[in-house]
Amino acid sequence: MIKKFFSKLQTPRFGMEPISRSLMAPQILPPPNRATLFLNGSRPEGDADGIKEGDAVKTGQKLSFTQDADTYAISSITGTIAAIYPYAGDFGKTYTAIAIDRSGDEAMDDQFESIRENPTLEGVAAFLDGAPGNPDLSIFSNPEKPIHTIFVNALDSDLLVATHQYIIATQTDAVKKGIGILKQITKIDQIIIAVPGDIIQNYGSIGADMKAVGAEYPNTLPHNIVRDLLGQEVPAGKRFEDIGIAFLNVEAVAAIGDAFETGRLPVSKVVTLIKKDGSKVMAKARIGTAVGDLLRAFSETVNDQDRIVIGGPMRGACIYSEAYPVLPDTDAIFIQDNADIAAVSDYPCINCGECVRVCPARISVNMLIRFLEAGQYEEGAAQYDLYSCIECGMCSFVCVSKIPIFQYIRLAKYELGRTNTAEATNG
Repeated sequence: MIKKFFSKLQTPRFGMEPISRSLMAPQILPPPNRATLFLNGSRPEGDADGIKEGDAVKTGQKLSFTQDADTYAISSITGTIAAIYPYAGDFGKTYTAIAIDRSGDEAMDDQFESIRENPTLEGVAAFLDGAPGNPDLSIFSNPEKPIHTIFVNALDSDLLVATHQYIIATQTDAVKKGIGILKQITKIDQIIIAVPGDIIQNYGSIGADMKAVGAEYPNTLPHNIVRDLLGQEVPAGKRFEDIGIAFLNVEAVAAIGDAFETGRLPVSKVVTLIKKDGSKVMAKARIGTAVGDLLRAFSETVNDQDRIVIGGPMRGACIYSEAYPVLPDTDAIFIQDNADIAAVSDYPCINCGECVRVCPARISVNMLIRFLEAGQYEEGAAQYDLYSCIECGMCSFVCVSKIPIFQYIRLAKYELGRTNTAEATNG
């Protein structure tokens, strides 16, 4: 496999619209009658000392199948566990869904108070993994990959999305508190917060080194931010922690700060809703709220053959049911009218070179896609830099033949990962 870096990235193609003042007051949705939460992995067989159907739960209560489990969810409403069932996600991901029916007056769980006065990395990870923004705090506990820099991303990673811009513009105090907690529990002083260049002058001391990034897509993607601000490259196929960097989004940091400021675990997620007419509205909904409930709150109707996308137009993924819940990492919901959906086809590549010219990683996409269409994933990875792709979706956007290149790339990475895991397991 070619170990390609990203040092020759091209100028981005799209300017990202700055958040408008009309979006500064999101509509706050009431607690849903049913919330559905996802636990990673499958429900263990046999007896367990954790949750089960019929249990009463409080808002902010940890839910897991065993008392010492590392995997958990935080109840976002007060009620009764109505069902626990397996749920299959994209690309082989498996979850256990926990459906909670709301009942009675809201009661808050107080277990988090036990660590609030003396925060530790282990204690914070035990309650705030999976908070709004989906912070992954486990990366700070790996002695083989020590972290020396924390990046806080206040830029949105797709077009039309304004969630991170909203958080940095309206929750500065929570972000500042969260940065202080991160410094305390990780002992890392180098924290950089990347903000849109047009608003950096609006902030004073926030406890981190503020750096401006041009609000142009795909400059706002993490790989490009690290390259532009630190001059460092993430080798193909590697993760940020492999080069000593932890990447958290600004909502995750604000959630940490809010938890320690209020003593309550945050259970609501800020979401950008991109409507069929292209307009944007901000919503704040309990984690686990059905997407359909959110759409109805804004009188947005989904008809047959319309498309519901979790994320933005470049990198989002379709869902197939309005019952799908708002998750800790749901930054946007994008609704497309069926008349506006760009067609995809199996028409062969015409070798126009548009995908190569627009690719920020300078991959020979026109050659790579030939291997991926044929299912020759190993050959594509070895000869045409599959793992150098940062998944910006620019290639699919400009493809004259309407080939779903982005989806082919994601599938190839998944299949290769599955094959490598099987080979390692079988020795």
